[in-house]
Amino acid sequence: MNVFDIIGPVMIGPSSSHTAGAVRLGRVANKLMDNHPLKRVEITLSGSFAQTYKGHGTDRALLAGIMGYHSYSPEIRDALAIATERGIDYVFLKEDIKGAHPNTARIHFILQDGEEGTVQGASIGGGNILVHQINGMNVEFTGENNTILVMHQDQPGVIAAVTQLMHFEYAELNIASFRLTREARGGNAIMTIEIDGHPPEGLTDAIRKISLVTNAILVRRV
Repeated sequence: MNVFDIIGPVMIGPSSSHTAGAVRLGRVANKLMDNHPLKRVEITLSGSFAQTYKGHGTDRALLAGIMGYHSYSPEIRDALAIATERGIDYVFLKEDIKGAHPNTARIHFILQDGEEGTVQGASIGGGNILVHQINGMNVEFTGENNTILVMHQDQPGVIAAVTQLMHFEYAELNIASFRLTREARGGNAIMTIEIDGHPPEGLTDAIRKISLVTNAILVRRV
């Protein structure tokens, strides 16, 4: 347990679940954008998020996080106007996502270069989050650790190649957790690798060069 667990996050109110957690969910999407300019974002809200998002400022919080702001950033209050000033087209939708946590948001973003991505996760209390899906594939991470997402083809040897690279070329790394998800045998797959400490320079570039790896993304602590 740390101080954050005891006293909660430093944040712009009114609610840690509906505001601070929402900002952190948005920041996961921001990390996936990798500093590329945003064109449009569609934010689908489920459960209590859908019912109370305007009154609790969840809309502003999510949008602020997507633009890279923190839970304590005063810009949260003006996030809608700031997005408009930046030329970002945004829309909020309501949907009953089956089996989802009550405070769930699905963020679909479209970048200026045409690239798209989707993040789905939940604000689970006290400003904490749990990310459930990246680009439609099941994952599970909290954003508390630096996380490497490795998209690849599900073929023998790919996992071994990634972990051996991390062991032999970056021996100072310590893997805190590892999870593999695949669409089907031999199809698209994703490794979710949470690591302790700061990731070394060049790690994701090195992983991308491995055969059958299609992309590697670093989601820094949010």
